[in-house]
Amino acid sequence: MTPVLEFEQVTVKRPGKILLNRIDWHVGAGDRWVILGPNGAGKTTLLQLAGAQMHPTSGIVTILGERLGRVDVFELRPRIGHMTTAITDRIPADEAVRDVVMSAAYAITGRWQEEYDAVDRVRAEQILAELGVGHLADRKFVTLSEGERKRTMIARAVMTDPELLLLDEPAAGLDLGAREDLLNTLQMLAESPQAPVIVMVSHHVEEIPLGFSHALLLRDGHTVVGGPIHQTINAASLSDTFGMRLELENHDGRFAARRIAYGQRARRF
Repeated sequence: MTPVLEFEQVTVKRPGKILLNRIDWHVGAGDRWVILGPNGAGKTTLLQLAGAQMHPTSGIVTILGERLGRVDVFELRPRIGHMTTAITDRIPADEAVRDVVMSAAYAITGRWQEEYDAVDRVRAEQILAELGVGHLADRKFVTLSEGERKRTMIARAVMTDPELLLLDEPAAGLDLGAREDLLNTLQMLAESPQAPVIVMVSHHVEEIPLGFSHALLLRDGHTVVGGPIHQTINAASLSDTFGMRLELENHDGRFAARRIAYGQRARRF
């Protein structure tokens, strides 16, 4: 079966800095990946490559069977759903939530004079309902809480029925309650057989929803480890990734990590 994403010895260089260094990565159909690492690890760069938003300096990136450099990215990008802060920041404050989602069909932010079919309206409202924010369809985007905005933007990202869904730190900036609500939404999405392949970037193991199958840990542009989530996320790999002694807890599939104080032994869970 053709992989959804295939990175072969992928390197991205900028003047004076290597952002990614010889990355090998394989994402198969049905996978749900989380990308973990500290600031500057290369997570956002990796996501931009996966979204056909940039090209590697060297190496081969294949997305949905198409090789970057040999495909029209403007034809490839509509097959990818992308949720980022950059897109959220472009949404007009007075835009209705329903229109925030529907306008994804035209790959625009801000409805103007486009004509939408009834099927677009129905699909947008159905997706909002499935993500628990259907009651907000007529609300202005500016009036939403941060958690409601996140779920609206996920709805927008799946509006076009993408084959690949990329989520850039979806839980960032949320309080505990809003984070847990969002993680429940992401769990529902991850466990749905109709959902696309999902790749999510995060800084925190606490933000990994149930239902995610794989993890890729990055540090300074290098792969620390990658593979099935319960083989790759452990105290040793996290300590290597974040450059400090960490202990890891796992409660019913949810992770929590904390730093080990000097002179203290790691507890076993």
